[in-house]
Amino acid sequence: MKRLPSWELIFLGLDFDSISLPPGEDFGIKSDDEDIYQEDNLEHDTGFGNIVIVNNLPVVPREKFEKLEGVIRKIYGQIGVIKEDGLWMPVDSDSGKSLGYCFIEYNTPQEAELAKEKTHGYKLDRSHIFAVNMFDDFDRFMKVPDEWAPPETKPYAPGENLQHWLTDAKARDQFVIRAGSDTEVLWNDARQSKPDPVYKRNFWTESFVQWSPLGTYLATVHRQGAAVWGGEATFNRLMRYAHPQVKLIDFSPGEKYLVTYSSHEPSNPRDANRVVINIFDVRTGKMMRDFKGSADDFAIGGTGGVTGVSWPVFRWGGGKDDKYFARIGKNIISVYETETFSLIEKKSLKVENVMEFSWSPTDPILALFVPEFGGGNQPARVSLFQIPSKEELRQKNLFSVSDCKMYWQNNGDYLAVKVDRYTKTKKSTYTGFEFFRIKERDIPIEVLELENKNDKIIAFAWEPKGHRFAVIHGDNPRPDVSFYSMRSVQNTGRISKLTTLKGKQANALFWSPSGRFIILAGLKGLNGQLEFYNVDDLETMATAEHFMATDIEWDPTGRYAATSVTSVHEMENGFNIWSFNGKLLYRILKDHFFQFLWRPRPASFLTPEKEEEIAKNLKKYSKKYEAEDQDVSMLLSEQDREKRRMVKEEWEKWVNQWRQLHEEEKLERQKIRDGEASDEEEEYEAKEIEVEELLDVSEEVLSFDD
Repeated sequence: MKRLPSWELIFLGLDFDSISLPPGEDFGIKSDDEDIYQEDNLEHDTGFGNIVIVNNLPVVPREKFEKLEGVIRKIYGQIGVIKEDGLWMPVDSDSGKSLGYCFIEYNTPQEAELAKEKTHGYKLDRSHIFAVNMFDDFDRFMKVPDEWAPPETKPYAPGENLQHWLTDAKARDQFVIRAGSDTEVLWNDARQSKPDPVYKRNFWTESFVQWSPLGTYLATVHRQGAAVWGGEATFNRLMRYAHPQVKLIDFSPGEKYLVTYSSHEPSNPRDANRVVINIFDVRTGKMMRDFKGSADDFAIGGTGGVTGVSWPVFRWGGGKDDKYFARIGKNIISVYETETFSLIEKKSLKVENVMEFSWSPTDPILALFVPEFGGGNQPARVSLFQIPSKEELRQKNLFSVSDCKMYWQNNGDYLAVKVDRYTKTKKSTYTGFEFFRIKERDIPIEVLELENKNDKIIAFAWEPKGHRFAVIHGDNPRPDVSFYSMRSVQNTGRISKLTTLKGKQANALFWSPSGRFIILAGLKGLNGQLEFYNVDDLETMATAEHFMATDIEWDPTGRYAATSVTSVHEMENGFNIWSFNGKLLYRILKDHFFQFLWRPRPASFLTPEKEEEIAKNLKKYSKKYEAEDQDVSMLLSEQDREKRRMVKEEWEKWVNQWRQLHEEEKLERQKIRDGEASDEEEEYEAKEIEVEELLDVSEEVLSFDD
């Protein structure tokens, strides 16, 4: 007897008239999910996501069923595992012939989606071209009205100004934290030495939150997809992006697009994970392009065989215009433009053996690295390509290369290439740098080697908006830190060394966004050692410690820095806020602390001339803020005085209570002291009296033998 498929069993044997549901729209089940109370009709998961419907099959008599079923199983069995009795072809009860379509049930929804993607439009023969749909889509198709009706025009309702938080009268910055199940947005009120709450929500996200690059949106991640929220204090949800089981997200630099990523385990353990990447328009929520394939297709270098995927898979170029994005593949760099979301000139940039690439932060220029191949006959090289023309602007051949890493300066003025090279014996390596001056004619290249070229490079960091860089080099736990400039007094086109700080407990560098100041940090294994350094004056402003600190982040203005201990450690979870010169302003402890993120600021609209004019007249502008600071200082002083007064009053009250008790027990003390009334110890003479006390007596008769 043939077993019925699972989708038929659901509808058999049920007496719907006998089912009695509790009254009310919620059937007695209360939910705190705000989506339930929204007016828009949501599409719910029916539980049939692993089933596809294949139309336009040949109509055959019963004697040919087995042959047709074998053809279908051969086609669709390659894509995924079809469940036992998971293929069902309905039959016309009158003619006994098939009806020209079938249902196929896979083990997972991901296999069903892949089957639809791979076989929709598949040409079995001239007369039979498959039309494949998800079973879950059937209900949606049935709701399409027979006649078209124009959409209802809703009156315009102005929304909240999403940049209003930038007009804060106190010129404060916001940050978001996650601790336990709570996510909270706060103002950094450094004058009051405490954070000022803005918005708090329980279970706001299921994994993490992320600000958009210009601070307009806060993104949250859920099982059904991602969402963005905005505002100064209300944080209303602005848009949702459907992507089941999304794990990672990434914004384009100009916030126009959101990239989402998910990875799904296959039913066959020998197969690679199934990867889905969607690109959405942030404002409209429309999916502009999707990419699907195995994890090997998106693996580092596109070489396959690697389970890990380098994130972000797609890297954005061309600055904040969001015009281009690219990914690396096997022997290719695929560059797409966002006008049509297709490959530039409909083909990828072919580069044999390419291993890594990166975009200029400001210009449509690609830098890529190709390692040595052909047994060393072909040297490694770094090349610069102009997009969209794909013209090679500059190339530098590199010999005996072990590894290579590229660092762009955030204005796109310079590119530093750290090159690890083999020694002649091939038994060890040493490190040097190649510096590309991108904005100068013919893009000149300068080589820099450390005084001790065998020093290990621990960290490298460019000064934002500047021409200096810092390098941590040497051996842990006390390496050296050196500062260099791309300019020199004699020649603006030569690298000059500024200074070297010997024996520092540092393994990470954090420049202020405005430049000039840097934090030399010893994170994790170095127990949170901090040194606040002024590179202009080449002097240490302060040294401090945040024990077990795991993360450091400057606020977007460069006035404050946050150090935090996340839940990778079980103790001391929370964050500290510091001034730019290393003064601890306040400390907040939070159990199960996961994230601290400053809200980014967009670039200033002021012209360089206006900024220069403000800098010249800073004293005039600062008078207003100095007066406000003085008022706050006086208020804090008054609050401190009031606090001290209350503590003093509490102390005096406690003392008086004990004095009263002391007086009440005076007669009892006098009685204990044989009538002596004084409580002053010096009025008494201490005497030692020895008292002998007989504790025990025992008798024993002893016998003496002669």
